[in-house]
Amino acid sequence: MNTSSTMTVFRKLKELGYLSSYSHRGKYYTLFEIADFDEFGLWSYQTVWFSKYGNLVETSREFIENSSAGFTVRELESILHVEVKHTLLKLFQEKRIHRERLSDVYVYLSSDKDRQRSQILLRQDMESGFDIGLTYEIEVLSHELKAAIILFFSLLDERQRRLYAGLESFKLGHGGDKKIAQLFGLDVHTVAKGRREVFGGDIDTKRIRKKGAGRKPVEKKLRK
Repeated sequence: MNTSSTMTVFRKLKELGYLSSYSHRGKYYTLFEIADFDEFGLWSYQTVWFSKYGNLVETSREFIENSSAGFTVRELESILHVEVKHTLLKLFQEKRIHRERLSDVYVYLSSDKDRQRSQILLRQDMESGFDIGLTYEIEVLSHELKAAIILFFSLLDERQRRLYAGLESFKLGHGGDKKIAQLFGLDVHTVAKGRREVFGGDIDTKRIRKKGAGRKPVEKKLRK
């Protein structure tokens, strides 16, 4: 940019709409139009990681708030590919997230009380050792089982499809939204929404669609 002024560089970058990396202490930059974010809102170039949520603090908070069962330090590090221990401690001390000691390890949870309870209950279920073998990998399913799952899915109504897809995505873990979306021919955001509804308790049991959705009623015309 033909300048030795750091402020001039940042002023020019701001005009372009840049994004700082959340890894490498934020010393790398990209443009929003270049970043190809995955279903988690993350994108990497070689070993440099970017998030649509911004820096590491905001990204960590967003993941904690939207998680189904909270995260331990190790779990979140495996997703973000960077160290998060001090970041989570800072967020906890600022009371922007909550922390509980479960099974001799700290689990970081949402700051919302209702969301916390849901996350704790699911975490306790996960750690209870109860396993009925529902987790699978789509790639290794037999053709017959795949066909049966897709047939069952086709018999569900719109809301049930979304919720079922969200449940199956959660079983798969990392990358589940994309895999289930491909299996059922859904938009990945629909799968993510279903997952959030199932584990966030945001389910309207009286409606299939939200009020006002769907095809408008057509008035019948009788022959004279």
